[in-house]
Amino acid sequence: MAVPELRRVCRQAWEPVLARASRAVVFLDAVSAEALHWGGGGAGELLAAGALAVRALPAEAVEAAGAAPASARVVFVVSGALRGDGGVAELEETLRRWMGEGGRAEVVLRGPPLLAPVSAELCLLPALAELLPPLPGSGGPGPAEVGLGTLPAELRAAVRALVGDLDALFTTLGLREESFAVGALSRVVAAELASYAPARNRRRMATNKASVIFVDRTLDLAGAVGHHGDNLAEKILSVLPKLPGHKTDVMVNMAELTSLQTTDETCSIIAPGCLAQPNDPAAKALWESFMNLKQKEAVMEARRHLVEAASRENLPIKMSMGRVTPEQLSSYIQLFRNNLKALENHCGLLQLVLAAVQTLKHPQTSKWDNFLAFERLLLQTIGESEMPNVLNQLLPMIKSYNERMKDDYTCEDFLVLLVYMYSVVGEIKSGKELDAAEEEVKKALIKAICDEPEPSPVLQKITGCDSSLNLTSQKAADAVDDIFRSLRDIARARMHMKQFNSIHNPGSNTHQASYKPLLKQIVEEICNPERPDPLDIEHMSSGLTDLLKTGFSMFMKVNRPHPGDHPLLIIFMVGGVTISEVKMVKDLVATCKTVTQVLVLSSALLTPRSAIELLFAANRLQPDANI
Repeated sequence: MAVPELRRVCRQAWEPVLARASRAVVFLDAVSAEALHWGGGGAGELLAAGALAVRALPAEAVEAAGAAPASARVVFVVSGALRGDGGVAELEETLRRWMGEGGRAEVVLRGPPLLAPVSAELCLLPALAELLPPLPGSGGPGPAEVGLGTLPAELRAAVRALVGDLDALFTTLGLREESFAVGALSRVVAAELASYAPARNRRRMATNKASVIFVDRTLDLAGAVGHHGDNLAEKILSVLPKLPGHKTDVMVNMAELTSLQTTDETCSIIAPGCLAQPNDPAAKALWESFMNLKQKEAVMEARRHLVEAASRENLPIKMSMGRVTPEQLSSYIQLFRNNLKALENHCGLLQLVLAAVQTLKHPQTSKWDNFLAFERLLLQTIGESEMPNVLNQLLPMIKSYNERMKDDYTCEDFLVLLVYMYSVVGEIKSGKELDAAEEEVKKALIKAICDEPEPSPVLQKITGCDSSLNLTSQKAADAVDDIFRSLRDIARARMHMKQFNSIHNPGSNTHQASYKPLLKQIVEEICNPERPDPLDIEHMSSGLTDLLKTGFSMFMKVNRPHPGDHPLLIIFMVGGVTISEVKMVKDLVATCKTVTQVLVLSSALLTPRSAIELLFAANRLQPDANI
């Protein structure tokens, strides 16, 4: 399966909507908008197809449809199922009556697969951005005992939606897959996909063989919150503000390309730029460089693209060969400012370079290296001391708002470090000493949270309080207690693993302690030329033949399906993935003999902050208000 084919699939999925957009006001819900943004050419495609306007579809926006001209056609693009038993026809009739005489309402259910192709190897399912495998409670069921029926209703619905989406995608790609799983929720998803009747019918006819391996994010949360490597794309996504209504893309301040003099960071007068540039080949190539190269090489690529664009437009550019600085990139960007034709021709490229400049100058970026150094120190300390000692060393660094300097860690920063520690350390010896050390850290955190002049968006979601006025110390204490219960569960997440039960390499006299990503261990096992039977990668059988094979293999030499059997490997990270992980998988597969192509699918693209929010937010998996 070639990657352009995946992009083609994403575009094709929008054809029914484009066919109905002419002379209509088009409303999209957030999930459809995000998929269109990355994979369907953006709102520009709808306008090019003749749409009069494109608008967002939260409930209050529908009122604007009532304000549309009486004769207007209004098209509502909705992802997922409608609430209640109503069908599309009933909803259209209700909307038409509500709009008044002459009004025409059409509803398009944007069926699966609803994909956001972020890069050549990475595709997201924005409808499932809130999905996260549940943490194992103490004394809870083991992975083998977790079935679809044991899951909460919302999680069951999410699993069914995911299976439907994947089957629709694999149908378009003509895939005949073998399903594998690492982790309890992944096991449920893989089993559902294996036994899903439409998928079984498809597999009988399809010819393109693939291995699909589902992996629970919660088995390795250090990978989600850690500041690994030297990746510009990861930093851009972590430090720039999110594009309103979007889970992945960010706002790029475009003021530098105008004559507007403003110190306002958000500058709402000028529409923000963004990273998704599906219609601009040069910008797309630069984004791939940001994702796949080291930061130093990535900024050199940014300079090269700018110089080429300026030369093509005959702009007076002075090429310099030394180190690339944000100031130098800014000076090149300035050349485009008063040339409207050049601005139009290279708008996508300029947005990406501005994203890089704003990230490199951002105060949070200098903190990135502090995090990296501290995480390395933690790896060393965890190998040498017990957890209570590590927590005691952390204690003096928790400072209240008034005591903090710009390089000190905030409350969210501490949550990031705590998740990293508990995920890396694995099972902890519980006892009075650990309880006492945790109590001290809890007290310091509760005080720091209560002393914030205004809780940050992440703290608001964790405490359920949108202002410091209603954030009582009791509410802060309840939130922190919940967090520490979750941290103990995070440490327990790999306890059922035989082979992948550790992500910490304690080091020796000659080697530093290190983090060994779970995903790296899994891909190395898949690509192992000796092909041992994987202990923790479970094959999910889809029928009697597979069951017989498994049964016979106990008594005689029968080759059981192996995830390295097929040229295409699809890895689905259930609960989110990071850019560093996608790059790592790509590099590992490049050295693999049997697998020639890899595609990473996931529910979300994580940054350290978004991972914390996903883990600890009070109301996860509450679906957005559908119609």
